[in-house]
Amino acid sequence: MKRFLTATAALALTSGMASAEYSLTILHTNDFHARFEPINKYDSSCSAEDDAEGECFGGSARLITAIEEARARSNNAILVDGGDQFQGTLFYTYYKGALAAEMMNKMGYDAMTVGNHEFDDGPEVLRGFMDAVNFPVLMSNADVSAEPLLADTLAKSTVIERGGEKLGLIGLTPEDTDELASPGDNITFSDPVAAVQGEVDRLTAEGVNKIIVLSHSGYGVDQRVAAETTGVDVIVGGHSNSLLSNTSDRADGPYPTMVGDTAIVQAYAYGKFLGELNLTFDDAGNITEARGEPLLIDASVSKDNATADRIAEAAQPLEEIRNKVVAETASEIIGVREECRAIECAMGNLIADAMLDRVKDQGVEIAIQNGGGIRASIDAGKVTMGEVLTVLPFQNTLSTFDVTGAKIIEALENGVSQHEEGAGRFPQVAGMSYAFDVSQPAGSRISDVMVGGAPIDPAKVYSVVSNNYVRNGGDGYDMFKDAENAYDFGPDVADVTADFLAAQGPYTPYTDGRITAK
Repeated sequence: MKRFLTATAALALTSGMASAEYSLTILHTNDFHARFEPINKYDSSCSAEDDAEGECFGGSARLITAIEEARARSNNAILVDGGDQFQGTLFYTYYKGALAAEMMNKMGYDAMTVGNHEFDDGPEVLRGFMDAVNFPVLMSNADVSAEPLLADTLAKSTVIERGGEKLGLIGLTPEDTDELASPGDNITFSDPVAAVQGEVDRLTAEGVNKIIVLSHSGYGVDQRVAAETTGVDVIVGGHSNSLLSNTSDRADGPYPTMVGDTAIVQAYAYGKFLGELNLTFDDAGNITEARGEPLLIDASVSKDNATADRIAEAAQPLEEIRNKVVAETASEIIGVREECRAIECAMGNLIADAMLDRVKDQGVEIAIQNGGGIRASIDAGKVTMGEVLTVLPFQNTLSTFDVTGAKIIEALENGVSQHEEGAGRFPQVAGMSYAFDVSQPAGSRISDVMVGGAPIDPAKVYSVVSNNYVRNGGDGYDMFKDAENAYDFGPDVADVTADFLAAQGPYTPYTDGRITAK
């Protein structure tokens, strides 16, 4: 079994066996979600003005500079990705995986794992991406033998050489990818622990003693894999968008997080950070030192001009998408803040209905949309994607989770607690109804809560859909932060709303009394 040595032992080893040591830098990203342009502090589109003032982060042009600078600091470096390059902006809508492949090739990635969003458009788009990239795409915990597009292409693991040493790389994807995306009926997913151990044993038998798992399974699953397998040196994570750090007060855990002999790292999401893990191995493949920190890709990182120009060029056709007619509405859909932050509004009903419709086959009963996330109305007539994006500009993703009826009542109380101030937390809903009385003190304003036509049961667990901002405690919805079975990385709420509108034919906006002011 491998041993992770103490600092004292590492120093002793350094002095006595320096010639046998091998150093490696693992540079890593995860959950990039097509953020080729810089993002603002809310992880959404950054205006040119804010970017010029140094208020923005990430973007491919800065990321490539950061990678080049990090490589220059190391004598041996690899660059890997923890999955979910796909989905999140119009760049993906338009280019699917093509622009991601182009940028990843330019940056010189050595490998990536399959994220669930890589299956959003079925095996076809994933295969096209794999054909375009110059590096292996991996997934160990799935049987793709019955899927012709992937059977002879998608490997469980690979071996690369760096600095004269063999490195075993294993891919891992969420076990419930079939519920999160659209992999089709020909792929079956399996337990991550057994899948990883099987590949570790095979690689070890081939003489590989440095093994890295690229895992799009989440921080919690990564810790379980580390605890329940042997022979894994490093897990480069994704899926949970966890910031592991030794310096940030918002960190989900230390960087690296050590579980037994295994070092776990993850670097948040959206290209905002570049992970940089520096490792030293002894001749037997044991880690003797593991240190590092995600690098914040802020305005202090210069843009690569050629890359910036290429992204600007790629952005030009997106204007066509913004002008694309996606639906038609019989009359104006009211989304003004004076209504959507105070009473039931037609736009709130549309968005909440669209969210609930998208996940109703998963047993979801309730939708909650914060009124502050609704930024505009839509005029009568033809509806363009640009109009939908003006209403929902934040690139918030669909979020599903389970909470008790008591928590839902608490959430509604929060939603109306700052009604007098016109706060954005006001809850627009679907699948339920409620009444509120602002003459009562905050915390005691909600009454007559009904779900599916029956009074809400405080002890019952309900399945809810909202957006990732609300689910993670935005607008005071802290009661959702520890919700069970939370998944925050569904499709963009704007896309969900546009799809719902398109399916209705000419849409007739409405209110139906689901929210009553007493």
